[in-house]
Amino acid sequence: MKNLKKNVTPIIGVIACSLILVLASKFIFKGGFLADKYNKGMEYYKGEVVEILGENLQEDEFLENVQVGFQTVLVQIKDGPLRGQEYEIENPVSRLYNIKVNEGTKVIVGCYESNGENVFTIFSYNRSNVIYILVVIFALIVIIIGGVKGVKSLVSLIFTLVCCVYLMLPLLLKGVSPIIAGILMAILSITVTLLLVSGINKKTVTAIFGTVSGVVIAGIIAYVFGKLSHLSGITMEDAESLMYIAEDTGLKITGLMFTGILVASLGAVMDVAMSISSSIFEMNIINQEVTFKELFKSAMNIGKDIIGTMTNTLILAFAGGSLSLLILIYSSSMPYNKLINLDVLGTEVIQGLAGSIGIVLAVPITALIGCYLCKASKSKEK
Repeated sequence: MKNLKKNVTPIIGVIACSLILVLASKFIFKGGFLADKYNKGMEYYKGEVVEILGENLQEDEFLENVQVGFQTVLVQIKDGPLRGQEYEIENPVSRLYNIKVNEGTKVIVGCYESNGENVFTIFSYNRSNVIYILVVIFALIVIIIGGVKGVKSLVSLIFTLVCCVYLMLPLLLKGVSPIIAGILMAILSITVTLLLVSGINKKTVTAIFGTVSGVVIAGIIAYVFGKLSHLSGITMEDAESLMYIAEDTGLKITGLMFTGILVASLGAVMDVAMSISSSIFEMNIINQEVTFKELFKSAMNIGKDIIGTMTNTLILAFAGGSLSLLILIYSSSMPYNKLINLDVLGTEVIQGLAGSIGIVLAVPITALIGCYLCKASKSKEK
């Protein structure tokens, strides 16, 4: 009963904090303020293709497994005021708008009024159920394998997402400096996550300080080198939309790359810091006569092994997120001076390297803090 209370109480506390943040976010900044200029009053409903009335599709001569042409389909609306009704819809299938359907395909139908009549179009596939199933599978696997700690991990993940969406984003749109908003979100997420998963002890304190140090260092490096290279961290593709948002809010575009680094490197740095911290305290428990120097050396040896894989993890994560960009760059016959000075390339390089530097430096910082906490308490006892 005591163990149950010990585990359940912090979980309930974190869930309560998450709900408070969600409610408080509306007082910071209320989202959904931008009108969708291209929506034209369109409503979206779930639908199912009942019948293919006609189609004329051909294989694309350049793209594999892609068909283009048009379809005429009969779709039944599954929700909203038109639920149960069936409508004939023309569905053009092109390279970019490639929504080829079959009987039974679940779709999202767009509906708008024109000249007093409802006009329908197939907007996209209905992917929501697939996403929900994957989320449930993920949660079940974490709980089955991780047990109570798995549940705590899921709760901490939810809290981190809440911090991002309902704390950091409202603060950014309110006009708070991206640097302050990013650091506040990172510290809150790191502290709650590690305390929930590992409890209140010296190992957790070590991991918290190590993670915060590594993440902040990564962000500062990104900010400084972004300034030196005249980069704001915004790709040309996003700049216009962000400037449009900034016109109606207090959003400060400069410094967003700093915040992006904090969010991107948070998980990796936290993993490294907790691994080092846990190793230090386990070694100290096994051999309490080990000296500060010996303990620090062992922690660094463990850290060096971790660094080899974690830096690759972060670099590959950035590369995977920018795969389309890498393909475009590799395919072009671009002069070197133009290539190396591209805004988007510079931003990606600085983000990846700054995050990796944060991971590397988190190792000695965490090791120093952990070794100090292990040996300082023992020296006081003497």
